[in-house]
Amino acid sequence: MSTAATSLPERNAAEAADLVLAPAVTAPEVRARRARQRRQMYVGQVASYSLGAFVLLLYGFDGAVPMHVPSLFWVGGLSIIGIFVVMSEAGVGDRSTDHYLTVFQISAHMALQFVFLVSEPTIGIAFISVLFLIFAFGTLRMTSAQAVLTWAFAATGLAAVFLASDLPIGMPVATRLQRTASMLCFVLVIGQCAFLGLFGATLRKILYQRSIELKAAYQRIEELAELDELTGSYNRGSIMRHLDVEIEKARQDSTPCAIALIDLDWFKRINDAHGHPTGDEVLRTFAITIFANIRPTDSFGRYGGEEFLLLLPDTTSDAAQRMLERLRGIVADLDWSAFSPSMHVTISAGVAMLRDNDTADTFLARVDSALYSAKAQGRNRIATS
Repeated sequence: MSTAATSLPERNAAEAADLVLAPAVTAPEVRARRARQRRQMYVGQVASYSLGAFVLLLYGFDGAVPMHVPSLFWVGGLSIIGIFVVMSEAGVGDRSTDHYLTVFQISAHMALQFVFLVSEPTIGIAFISVLFLIFAFGTLRMTSAQAVLTWAFAATGLAAVFLASDLPIGMPVATRLQRTASMLCFVLVIGQCAFLGLFGATLRKILYQRSIELKAAYQRIEELAELDELTGSYNRGSIMRHLDVEIEKARQDSTPCAIALIDLDWFKRINDAHGHPTGDEVLRTFAITIFANIRPTDSFGRYGGEEFLLLLPDTTSDAAQRMLERLRGIVADLDWSAFSPSMHVTISAGVAMLRDNDTADTFLARVDSALYSAKAQGRNRIATS
């Protein structure tokens, strides 16, 4: 006739899910939430023992048990709860992986049921039925080893009662009041088991949802690990991996592959004249402009500083030059006056086509040479290699 069921199962299950996903070294706020959840559990236990004592009181009024039994049962249950409340507030549970001290709680509550089972065997089924409720709570918290341990304790106690004694275990139904009390005993146990089942189902649902959110978060972290924080383009390591992939794919499919190395002209002057925050905004604006004007199959990444690498798979030399010339014109025609009335930004780029004997290094060396040629010719132009 006792349980650890708490009120508001959805909210409690949500908190339990947060605690399951919490790190081993808990922060103060997590410990506070754990303590709050334990308090809710103890309130539920007090309510459960109170209902159980009420049923016993009905048996007492009918004379099936002495009138002091309900009081002793209620005081015994509250004493157990009180001990664990003190331990909880002292933070004893927080030092354990199972901050509920589930095995100890279950063992204590089962021991109380066995004491009253032996003392009042004529209503023994009422106390035995509570064992199901106790284990229903335990299944929400216990590990396999804990479950085996507590089951062995319960099995030993039941064997002692049924096999090592001649106690008349029963459930009185001789009078209308006895039948009412017996009915309430089972109704309350079933109801509280159903409540715990609802809590467990809600917890599983929330944990499943949290696992989806966690997977999405990990995916986002992986994406961020590949991106340049400032511009949102691929970072150097990621764009280099994409380059290796595109080279291999071009050779397997026998398709052309072009790359372009793009540099913002006189970018150091922009930083010196307008400051690095303005320079950062120029880089962001440039990157957004490129993203808006390339194909979904193209890859764009920050190669270093103000240099960017553009991968153009399945692209011929003429098509690559036309694309880069179009991008050069778009950047040159942008209105940069929002940053400074006199600001004008242009780009230079080198374009190279993949050759049969190219490695990633030789491919990049040739496109870098082409970019150098574009700068040497006066900037704001495209050169090929």
